Amino acid sequence: MAENETKNTGMIQINAQYVKDLSFEGPALPMILSELKGAPSISVDIDVKANRGAEKMYLVDLTVKTKAVKPDDQKVVFICELTYGGLVTLDVPPEHVEPLLLVEIPHLLFPYARAIIANTTREAGLPPLQINPVDFAALYRQRVQNQKPQA
Repeated sequence: MAENETKNTGMIQINAQYVKDLSFEGPALPMILSELKGAPSISVDIDVKANRGAEKMYLVDLTVKTKAVKPDDQKVVFICELTYGGLVTLDVPPEHVEPLLLVEIPHLLFPYARAIIANTTREAGLPPLQINPVDFAALYRQRVQNQKPQA
């Protein structure tokens, strides 16, 4: 390495993690549980947003929305929505910032968000909802593909 070159290996630091918003609704609990014949139909929607904070600092919001309905009549069993935030410092080349914020940081935050949702559903008297692991790289690729101008 030449004398005037500096080695930039990059640095990722999670400064804080926090529940930004948590909502749980069980409009027909507990009576709806006696009406269930089998498992409810559960949908999971995941979104990631990132905003710049102070110099080299970013706010990453991982939003997980879950909804369980009775398969026969679509009656809502529960809705649980969580926005879990992370305050991170990145000292990396500019071309690495977006993939880190939208893939790697959510990957690090997800286990905590998953545990909060499992605990929330358990505290509501339901079996804990264990959300499957998420491929944030695939979500990022899909986002990039959707942003490309149509030919």
